[in-house]
Order: sequence, then structure tokens, then C-alpha cells
Amino acid sequence: MPSTLDQIRAEITAHQSNAWARELGYEPLYTAAAGARIAVVGQAPGRKAQESGVPWDDASGVKLRSWLGVDDMQFYDPNLIALVPMDFYYPGKGTSGDLPPRKDFAGMWHQRILAELPDLRLTILVGGYAQKYYLARRAKQSLTETVRSYAEYLPSMIPLVHPSPLNFRWQTRNPWFEAEVIPALRLQVSEALDGA
Repeated sequence: MPSTLDQIRAEITAHQSNAWARELGYEPLYTAAAGARIAVVGQAPGRKAQESGVPWDDASGVKLRSWLGVDDMQFYDPNLIALVPMDFYYPGKGTSGDLPPRKDFAGMWHQRILAELPDLRLTILVGGYAQKYYLARRAKQSLTETVRSYAEYLPSMIPLVHPSPLNFRWQTRNPWFEAEVIPALRLQVSEALDGA
């Protein structure tokens, strides 16, 4: 008997809005299991991750795991960490970087998936799309302000800048991120995973 999470995955794959992805042989790229303690909500898979079938399979993923203080085995264990981006498919190339996730995608699927994760303790919001969706009016005027106000969203959520190597200038201009946010993030991750 398939689980509800398996049924949801099958529905996502079969949905008419994802017919283009089926034709390309793309699977919806997210991981989730009932025991997950943490959800990482990012933007959308990059081309490399979509082709490999492994979420966060790039330099950004290496950096993110470093920030979280977890190894590859922990990060890719869906009974510990659910990886649920704002769109489960690579959106294609835009004029500057990848296209944004589809606006209606998270609204169709996220709530149903997260409802199947009863042990969820912490949601990590990576980047502006995830923050605007999940924080709504609680988000600040800019991503920088939202991330700097991370303590307002604890203990259930924490906002992060995207760990892309392209964001090195932002990190250089905002040294408080490494000094304050990363230690708080690691503590929250450690506490969420405690006893798992």
C-alpha cells in the first residue's frame, strides 16, 4: 500500500502543469519522509541537480551543509531533513541566472507534504522566494533585513541568504551573517536533530 507521501509524489508527476518535465524525463526533485525533523525550503533545482536527480548537488549544497553543520549522510536522509524547494523542477535559464520558481507551485503541494511530517521542528527558508511565501507579512523590506532579523522567527523558522558562490560579495558586506546567524543556525539544527 503506497504511503500518502508516495501518492502525493505520483500526483505531482502526473499533474498537467508538469507534462513538459515528464517529457524530458525529469522527476520532481524533493525529498521528504514522515520522520523528518527539519525542512529546507529553497528556490528550485538547478540544471545540474535536476539532471543528477540529487537536490543541492552543487557548490551551493556543499556550502549549505557546512552552514547547517551536517554531513552528506544526514543531509540526504529524508527521515532527518526534508528538502522541499519552492518548485520541484528546474525552471530553465533566464536572462540573468535561472528563472524563478512557478508562483502557484508551492501553494499546490507544500502544505500537503508538510502535513505528513509530524515531527518537523525547524523550517529553514533559503532565499527570498521561500521567505516571502512562508513569512508573508512578517518578512522585512529586503532579504538582508529578514535574515538579520532571524531571531524573530525562531524557534520554528530561520531565514538564510542563498549559499550560492555568487553571493560572496553579500557575505563580505555582511560579516554578521557568519558571526551571528550561522552559529544560531547550527544550534537550532543540532537541537532539532537531537535524539533522531
